[in-house]
Amino acid sequence: MKEKKEKIKALKVAFFTTELELTGNEAEKFWPLYNTFDDKQFELRHQKMRAYMKRMSDGSLDKISEKEANNFLVQMEDTEEELFLLRKKFTQNLRGVLPSVKIIKLRKAEEDFNRKLLHQYRNKGPKK
Repeated sequence: MKEKKEKIKALKVAFFTTELELTGNEAEKFWPLYNTFDDKQFELRHQKMRAYMKRMSDGSLDKISEKEANNFLVQMEDTEEELFLLRKKFTQNLRGVLPSVKIIKLRKAEEDFNRKLLHQYRNKGPKK
């Protein structure tokens, strides 16, 4: 798993560097900010959201009370808000490093990279 994550990270670095046309100075300031953001985002998504998804797929949803469901919703909303605030802070930090146009290009590059990764994953899946 760690090896795959490192490979994806290397592909992402190459893709973003090309798409954003980062100067040496921009790259030097951008990558530490991005890596910190990406690690925190990964942690939030995979630790908290995985627990939620497991709970939703283990069949226990049909057996929980309304109170438990409300608590579950609050936890999910809190995690989504944490992700939003993390992205917002990251964007604010980037404003001192990159021009706004490149920050917008980053958002597009992230979407394009994820789409490309998903497409490759689907094409390598088991053939039916």
